[in-house]
Amino acid sequence: MRFLAIGDVVGRPGRNILKNTLSKIRENYKIDVIIANCENAAGGNGLTKKVADELFATGIDIMTMGNHVWANKEIFSFIENEPRIVRPANYPECTTPGRGYNIFEKNNVRFAVINLCGRVFMENFDCPFRKSDEILAKLDTKIIIVDFHAEATSEKIALGFYLDGRVSCVYGTHTHVQTADEKILPNGTAYITDIGMTGPYDSVLGVDKEIVIQKFVTMLPVKFEIARGKAQFNGIVFEIDEESGKAISIDRINFTLEE
Repeated sequence: MRFLAIGDVVGRPGRNILKNTLSKIRENYKIDVIIANCENAAGGNGLTKKVADELFATGIDIMTMGNHVWANKEIFSFIENEPRIVRPANYPECTTPGRGYNIFEKNNVRFAVINLCGRVFMENFDCPFRKSDEILAKLDTKIIIVDFHAEATSEKIALGFYLDGRVSCVYGTHTHVQTADEKILPNGTAYITDIGMTGPYDSVLGVDKEIVIQKFVTMLPVKFEIARGKAQFNGIVFEIDEESGKAISIDRINFTLEE
């Protein structure tokens, strides 16, 4: 089974490049399932119902989120009734709407998608290591995909090894910078530290570069604005053996498109 995981979709530039390229990518790579991190898809911060519907219409099957999942309060009105959106599982389960993982089926193959947030340089989430153990004890699927939305490379790598052989793929999101360390770990789990960003290319993590430079130079508050111009598409294609749940391959995708 072949999956495409798309790096953090940022604002309209990220949405537009998906509209223009996603169907062709699905065809060229013979993709079965498309997963995209969409916590920054609406104006660069959060997700609205209109934007979610727009992105599903491009061909995305499942959306994962991150620490900005609640940035646009409109999400509280629809996340509970949208099983295709998976938010970080290590929020407090007793109070948090939505799903931290879910089981899906495509082409008669069942698979699970788990979303977790890191704790290093992040908010005070529950332990992603223990939370993953808790979730895995409940699952009966061979294919399990983990989007680990985290800042520290060490924490991401550690979770990859921690879950090696117990899940099919662990990929990192959040930093908006694609890493070049894609591999299959010793026990059969596909891994990459960060799959990158789908959004403005000539930018600082999707934000207008001059605004960010001004903030660093002056140390004064600024209002972030999504950069314009050329867009980039970052992601990975990985293939999983349906019988064993082990990874067969993992490859990066990285290209740009003029606005």
